[in-house]
Amino acid sequence: MRKLRLSLIVPAAVLAPCAAQPAPDLRSILERLDRLEQENRLLREEVRALRETVTRGTPLPETPSLEERVAIHERRIDEHAQTKLEASQRFPIRVTGMVLFNAFVNSKQNGGSDNPTLASLARGGAAGGATLRQTLLGLDYNGPETFAGGKVRGSLFIDFFGGTSQPLNNLPRIRTAAVSIDWKTRSLTVGQDKPLIAPREPTSLAQVGVSPLTGAGNLWLWEPQVRFEQRFQAGDQSTLRAQLALVQTTENAAGVPAAFASTLERYRPGLEGRFEWSYAPGDGRRFEIAPGFHSSDTHVAATSVPSRVFTLDWLIAPWRPLEFTGAFFTGRNVAHFGTGGIRQGFSVLGARNVLPVHARGGWGQLNITATDRLSFHLMSGWHDDRNADLLSGGIARNHAVGANVFFRLAPNVTTSFEALQVRTTYLGPGTRLNNHYDLGIAYLF
Repeated sequence: MRKLRLSLIVPAAVLAPCAAQPAPDLRSILERLDRLEQENRLLREEVRALRETVTRGTPLPETPSLEERVAIHERRIDEHAQTKLEASQRFPIRVTGMVLFNAFVNSKQNGGSDNPTLASLARGGAAGGATLRQTLLGLDYNGPETFAGGKVRGSLFIDFFGGTSQPLNNLPRIRTAAVSIDWKTRSLTVGQDKPLIAPREPTSLAQVGVSPLTGAGNLWLWEPQVRFEQRFQAGDQSTLRAQLALVQTTENAAGVPAAFASTLERYRPGLEGRFEWSYAPGDGRRFEIAPGFHSSDTHVAATSVPSRVFTLDWLIAPWRPLEFTGAFFTGRNVAHFGTGGIRQGFSVLGARNVLPVHARGGWGQLNITATDRLSFHLMSGWHDDRNADLLSGGIARNHAVGANVFFRLAPNVTTSFEALQVRTTYLGPGTRLNNHYDLGIAYLF
């Protein structure tokens, strides 16, 4: 009897507040319940229809099936669990990079370098070897929203190309790093990267420690900089990007006479701009073209040496398996861009008498994707300095031509074979050439 009394008291206590409510409140609650019941019934009917469609094997128009959506969500959850790292500030971090093994052979004009960017004047012996010093390790990170709805993101990439080529003396070094704030139509970035005016580079697993075609048209040196980008949408298929950067140039004293070496300011500010128009009509087709400029001044021998450069880079993909990329530059005093041993941006003739070296060059690469696993890359580049601006023994021209083939053994394992020839013309001694052959195996993670 006691249990029976308790069972009657509990429902009464629960219903008492409901009975005390005014009639309109009860009616609105009942109407909401009816609507929920109707929505649930419609949802059950839609799910039943989807299952019947999947069972019959009829493809769904545009929207994926319920099973597919569940599978996608599960896969994304698994990927997130695999890539998630614990950071002190509780922001997501993703580890990326590649373990890269290179086996290589150089001909006799290698100048003692594993990855020569010039053909040496001195004739030595052919040399070969193997290394993992071009292995890359990177971090991608995302932060919270900041003022005006901006999203913080960034990255850090290092390799082990520092030190020497000896197997036990490969030291880590920072390649690129950035912290960016992205808004809907603009971005602000601080960090270290390639020059704003030279964002593209050829595809290669043989030259990773320095960018491919360094010294042969590719202005690559990673430099500290601050960038601002404004994006404009010109229709559904066209975009315009206007970019400005304040950069720090790195001047090299290798070409400065000893009497004036102490007068060289090693770091100087520079201004760069780039304006890219892109058009993507679909079906894998894409067209991009971007003019740019650089302006800075080198201080040496009690005078200023102007560095003024005009550039043009492009990407042309008229057909999904075919892509042509490249860049061109013309100007004066360009050695501070890291032109691969061509340290002759200017010629010091005496105090307050320094001559900027006029130069032009560029590179191009044709990428052919034969299958999902197999691709071919044909590349060529050149750097030509005006002979009248050079001192005796200077490098008049450096030209490189080569090709490589990539084959994917697995989704994240790629092999490559590359052959590259460098022809260097010196004022007086003439032309020297060096051949470089490389077999690379990369495990991407």
